[in-house]
Amino acid sequence: MNIRKIMPLLMLVGLAACAHSTSGVFRDQSMDFGAIQNIAVMPLANDTREQTAADRVRDVFINKLLSTGAAYVLPVGEVKRGITRAGLSDPTTPSPEEVVKFAGIVKADAVIIGTIKEYGEVRSGTSSSTAISLSMQMLESQTGRVVWAAASTKGGITFGDRLFGGGGEPMNVVTEKAVDELIDKLFK
Repeated sequence: MNIRKIMPLLMLVGLAACAHSTSGVFRDQSMDFGAIQNIAVMPLANDTREQTAADRVRDVFINKLLSTGAAYVLPVGEVKRGITRAGLSDPTTPSPEEVVKFAGIVKADAVIIGTIKEYGEVRSGTSSSTAISLSMQMLESQTGRVVWAAASTKGGITFGDRLFGGGGEPMNVVTEKAVDELIDKLFK
C-alpha cells in the first residue's frame, strides 16, 4: 500500500483523537420539568486556584438560564437570605433535608448546585490555553433528590495551539460555551 494514500487518513484519525468530549447527562424520567417555575442557584463549589471562578460562572449560568424564559431564577440576594434563614453550614453541598428546608423558605421548585473543577489557563509544554470544567445538579425541592445532572468541559489545548501557538479563546467565551451546553442538556 502506498504511504501517500494512507497519510491523510492517519492525520484525520489523529485529529479526531485530540477532540474534547463532554460527559453525559442524567435526567429523572419521573420528574415533570415543566412544573418547575422558580429555581434557586446555590453558590458553586470551587475546586480551582482561581478565587472568583465560582461567582463568575454562577453569574453566567443565572443570566443564561434567565434568558431562556423557561423559569424564574431567584436573585442571588434572595438565595443568600434563604441560606442564612435555613442555617445551611455549606450551601455548596446541602443535604436533602437542607434542600427541602431552604426551598420552602425561598419558595423554589428546584435548587441547582454545582462544582467548578477547572477554570483558567492550562499549560502543556510550551503551549497554553484557557479551559473550564464544571458539573451541575438540579435537586427537587420536595425531596431534595437529584433529578438532573450534567457536566461540561470546554477549551483546552488543541492540536492547532500545539502546532501554531496561540492561547485559545478568551475565558468568558469558553465559560459561555460550557454554560450553554449545560443549559441545552437541561432542556433536552
